[in-house]
Amino acid sequence: MKNKKGVVLLSGGLDSSTTFAIAQSEGFEVYALSFDYNQRHRRELESARMVASALGAKKHLVIRFDLREIGGSALTSDMAMPGTFSPAIPATYVPARNTIFLSFALGWAEVIRAEDIFIGANAIDYSGYPDCRPEYLRAFEDMANLATKVSVEGKMKFKIRAPLISLKKSEIIRKGVQLGLDYSLTWSCYDPQPGPIQGTEHPGLIPCGRCDSCLYRAKGFREAGIADPLQRN
Repeated sequence: MKNKKGVVLLSGGLDSSTTFAIAQSEGFEVYALSFDYNQRHRRELESARMVASALGAKKHLVIRFDLREIGGSALTSDMAMPGTFSPAIPATYVPARNTIFLSFALGWAEVIRAEDIFIGANAIDYSGYPDCRPEYLRAFEDMANLATKVSVEGKMKFKIRAPLISLKKSEIIRKGVQLGLDYSLTWSCYDPQPGPIQGTEHPGLIPCGRCDSCLYRAKGFREAGIADPLQRN
């Protein structure tokens, strides 16, 4: 019996990589989908490729387009990068990003006949992005089943799966470790800095340790009682 097919949005970050591992553990044949949208932290794409390869994606597709033409975010412009936790939606919010990403995932899922679309959205230890909330994901799922030929014809019913939505970052990390995920392959930093590659003297990119994504990652590893393999000594 063939595995079920699942499309997994894979940024290369801690959450999306753990989501990949969860989907795989549930018996899904994973079709990984990443995006090169000219983001400031394109280093994450290297991690996405490494994770897809290490976990054995059936196929890893990288879609390229340029959100810098739209701007409106510290990740797609020269806007200053926030360096602390904030109760407000931070400047790292990219307008409509998850809607764009999920739309591509929906199109691919319809073509390959995959009813399940996985996203590493989290509404606990996160930056407050509106497109990571459960109500948003439910609304997108409703839209997906109104907007596609296979769903209108009653052949498929799409499900937007967000297995991390109510987990703390430390719980996510423990889950990934339990599933054997190597977090040294992942990347979280929004503002990579030049520096020596860990264990060598060769130049490369290292996490800044200051952006909100780095701070949430550090908090998660600290609370999980596990050393972050990307942490600088």
